Amino acid sequence: MGFAGAMVVAMAVDALLGWPSWLFARIGHPVTWLGRLIGAIDAVWNRRSDPPALRRAAGVGGALLVIVMSVVIGWVLQSLLPSGWVQIVLMGVLAWPLVALRSLHDHVAAVANPLRAGDIAGARAAVSRIVGRDPAALDEAGIARAAIESLAENASDGIVAPVFWGALFGLPGILGYKAINTLDSMIGHRSERYDAFGWAAARIDDVANFIPARLTGFLFVLLAPRRSEALSCMTRDARRHRSPNAGWPEAAMAGALGVRLSGPRIYHGRATDEPWLNEGARDPLAADIGEGLTVYRRAMLLLAGMLAILAFA
Repeated sequence: MGFAGAMVVAMAVDALLGWPSWLFARIGHPVTWLGRLIGAIDAVWNRRSDPPALRRAAGVGGALLVIVMSVVIGWVLQSLLPSGWVQIVLMGVLAWPLVALRSLHDHVAAVANPLRAGDIAGARAAVSRIVGRDPAALDEAGIARAAIESLAENASDGIVAPVFWGALFGLPGILGYKAINTLDSMIGHRSERYDAFGWAAARIDDVANFIPARLTGFLFVLLAPRRSEALSCMTRDARRHRSPNAGWPEAAMAGALGVRLSGPRIYHGRATDEPWLNEGARDPLAADIGEGLTVYRRAMLLLAGMLAILAFA
């Protein structure tokens, strides 16, 4: 139960401070440290001249190396901490950089503000920092859709999932999950370079996010202004998404706001024909991003409250 308390501390510190820019300038961020390690493994082990089977085996080995190293570091740090309340607080502070509570909110709000003011160019620039689709092809509805989808999916990947694994296993759990998620974001792509080498990273991430994605969806349902629509949309449309996990929070958010999400989009100049979530609903607008942020804030408060009850009741 001390692990759950530590996650409450981590969420509280991140909500108050985020990850300050001056600190990032001095030491970077744990995710950037992981990124450098993954990039080095990718550069050395992912050789185009190797056959696909060997590249897949190399990807399995590289993913396991990064995950095991992260878990071991978390275990060593945790074993050095004193017991009792001091351990809970220190563990929460160490877990703080791995919970992107404030960063996600601020990045999505940075899209809503110019879009609300009619500054399409500014909104496109802001949304390009959080999604991979081509911003030049996005109108107001496309920008709002991209921001809301990013909010829903990253609420699961960036907050609920790390907190979930941290509450179960402490620092080894949250560090191990962050390694898994960073591996997936860097090499878990369906592309010529990573189709074989990133196979293990993508599959492990799917497993690690299975429960957190569904938990995030249900948190959105509970706090939705349109609760029955959110639940209906999630249970009906979540499995239509290309991802086995992202569809749950995204479909719940689509129903909660009464808008349609996903659908066709353009990545790197190539059109992809994705199915709609909540097809038949209206397109989202700038105001819907603000309403989505309200649902997000309430859901994260509920999550923190649930963890606090587990830890301190």
